[in-house]
Amino acid sequence: MTLQENRENRQQLDPIRFEVIRNALTQATEEMAAALRRSAYSTNVKTRQDFSCAYFDPQLRVIAQAFTQPVHLGSFVEHVPRAIKRQGIENLGPGDMILSNDPYGGGVHLNDISLIGPVHYDSKLVGYTACLAHHVDVGGGAPASVGAFQEVFQEGVIIPAVKLVEAGNIVEDVFRLVLAQIRSKRETAGDFRAQVASNLTGARRVGEIVQRFGLSEFLRYVDEIVEYTSRRTQAGIAKLPKGVFTAEGEVDNDGFTDQPVRLKIKIDIDDQGVLFDTTGSDPQRRAPVNSTFAQTFSACAYALRSLLEKDLPVDHGFYKYVRINAPKGTVTNCVHPAPVVGGWETHVRLNDLIFKALSTAMPHDVPAGTKAMQCHSGFGGEHPRTGEYYCYLETLAGGYGARSTSDGPDAVQAHGQNTENAPVEEVESNYPLRIHRYGLIPDSEGPGKHRGGLGLRRDYLFPSPTIFTILADRDKAGPHGLFGGGPGSISVYALTRNGREQRLSSKTTVQLQPGDIVSYRTSGGGGYGQPTDRDPNRVLQDVLDGKVSADRARSVYRVALGKDRASVDEEETARLRHSRQNANRTDKPERPN
Repeated sequence: MTLQENRENRQQLDPIRFEVIRNALTQATEEMAAALRRSAYSTNVKTRQDFSCAYFDPQLRVIAQAFTQPVHLGSFVEHVPRAIKRQGIENLGPGDMILSNDPYGGGVHLNDISLIGPVHYDSKLVGYTACLAHHVDVGGGAPASVGAFQEVFQEGVIIPAVKLVEAGNIVEDVFRLVLAQIRSKRETAGDFRAQVASNLTGARRVGEIVQRFGLSEFLRYVDEIVEYTSRRTQAGIAKLPKGVFTAEGEVDNDGFTDQPVRLKIKIDIDDQGVLFDTTGSDPQRRAPVNSTFAQTFSACAYALRSLLEKDLPVDHGFYKYVRINAPKGTVTNCVHPAPVVGGWETHVRLNDLIFKALSTAMPHDVPAGTKAMQCHSGFGGEHPRTGEYYCYLETLAGGYGARSTSDGPDAVQAHGQNTENAPVEEVESNYPLRIHRYGLIPDSEGPGKHRGGLGLRRDYLFPSPTIFTILADRDKAGPHGLFGGGPGSISVYALTRNGREQRLSSKTTVQLQPGDIVSYRTSGGGGYGQPTDRDPNRVLQDVLDGKVSADRARSVYRVALGKDRASVDEEETARLRHSRQNANRTDKPERPN
């Protein structure tokens, strides 16, 4: 279609009908998410919302998605079309659904399993519904299927694109085969059925939209949804600063050696758009730190989206502008049979580096360093009351980086993570453990004019033998600060046995004895700007709130409290800050730390 024909076609479209159809499709995916969450069995899905839902059109372009996990939604763009093509569009009829978690077929790590089904109206294909859920176990070498594995075969069941549902009925042979590899069969079976319910819900809602407007009209407006987003994305990218921006960083270790995993990012913004290049990142390793191409794509898509207008839709019209050069065989685009279970750790660290690279050109638009790790906690064993094998998995929150105008939020899931923190009551009600301690970590923030968010402490007490895996990072270096801001605290992982505490690696599996306590103390976010530029009254409020100690207020922020500990000693504070400025401040602009 020529540019003139495109323009004439848009003039014939009703803008009200356009918005009705666009929002109706978004709400269809939101209803898919609601059905999945309400039907699921595991805490990780029903409460933490570790899942995503989307609608793809007949051309396999993503058109609408629920507001769930950006990390999944970006990877969907790679995984769904490849899974459908591998199965064969001609082999999918009404009521069919295919299951897949193939990391080298557009997928991510094995726990993230997609269910995809065609949507038909009057025997004609009108698109696909897809949902992805992070299952608490997919087999492999440790409960919850997380651990320091050396090849993908050790991580769990690998599912190519296979039919789980045919003509509306679960294919029992396939279902039994998959469940046979999995420890937590009851929860996993329930979560799979919840995914089926989610897709059926989406198919009904899409069918209702088509019935209301007619198939040809519906598809015409779907095309315009993509074009509308494309025009807005182009306009947004045109406003970004032009140039080449770079940053380097590392994952602390790979789980088998203390050798850091080097990451490099180059961002080239020109009139053609934005190109993300990870050339120079380390070769893939026989260790759980490899990111698939879909995970790297997701990191770059999330970063670009966050720099554009807040109300920009996210569909194919946006994703087609995410250009990536990630060399094969590296930790940012691994190839078979590299282990991928910790790929999200690398993915989210890449997010941090993208923002760091852009900080000099866009200082008011990017945050300082965040916890920048998924921070998995996975464990399981025989339930002492039921005798059933149980598994549990969650990711722990940490401090977010400070911004140019505000402090970083405390104890949140960073960047593309949008999962919730699991409530103590639900965890203790459903699994054989106790949350011994849960709260913010004082003095963990990166200091600055705007401070980083505080890290989180969560201690697990186990009354029965359990296998516990930590798959995380940040125990060597805390999140970076920007423009004079200090780094956030490092993370600490510890085991307390018989009253004695010992440090654990950020990537390890341990056999626990009754009474053992495993403690996660996650990193705080980086600070933004000089700590001595922070408003003394805000420092005082942090002290009163128990977030910053009085000693830290004096030594780092140079704020002295009055004798009542409820006010600022203004005279002493002025003296402290004057002496610090004379000793340390220069007229040169600060570079990111």
